[in-house]
Amino acid sequence: MKKSAYLPTTDDGKDVWLTNLATKFNVYALPLGFVAADAAALLADAIYFHWAVASQAQVAAFAQQWTAYKNAARNGTGTTLGQAPIPTTLPAAPTAVAPNIIGRACLLVARIKVSPTYTEAIGQALGIIGADQTVDVSTLKPVITATLGAGQVDIGWTKQGMDGIEIHVDRGTGFVFLAIDTVPGYTDTAALPAAGQSALWKYKAIYLQSDQRVGLWSDVVSLPVAG
Repeated sequence: MKKSAYLPTTDDGKDVWLTNLATKFNVYALPLGFVAADAAALLADAIYFHWAVASQAQVAAFAQQWTAYKNAARNGTGTTLGQAPIPTTLPAAPTAVAPNIIGRACLLVARIKVSPTYTEAIGQALGIIGADQTVDVSTLKPVITATLGAGQVDIGWTKQGMDGIEIHVDRGTGFVFLAIDTVPGYTDTAALPAAGQSALWKYKAIYLQSDQRVGLWSDVVSLPVAG
């Protein structure tokens, strides 16, 4: 089954993920063929990134307080502004590390996964295996685009885990089968209308899985063409 990305998209999520990885990697490092220095470096990165993320949150909160105070000074109501917000005092920074903390962690993950002693259970414990992606194929619907270039129509689409796509075209007499495409990006090589003439070509598509149609037809996209 297709997996989602193991790395969270937000900094808060990355902070939690990296802390878990660094904490548990200390247990698995030697069995996986790493040395103590690898675990120590990862832990130092995790500690520093946690400090950076937490400090940024404190700075952002103070910025909101100061903005509110400034706005009150500019056009607030009442007779007094009251006490100005007290500047944030950040916790002392841990030992500095090199830039690209998350990049280093991802490179380490790649090394972990090729270790002869790596197992899926270890991957789950370290948080380096994404969750299973479940797709309801009954409602899956392609999103297609149609653009004209070099006298041909290019049909854009994405796989979304499917095997391919079946494309139909309407050149003015109703939709008919055009092609089956298994690699995103199909080129319609049909000749354009004769010189001085124009037409409106329409396209729609549906996904294929194991040679069977699945899901819903895409929305129809229309493209004016001329000779």
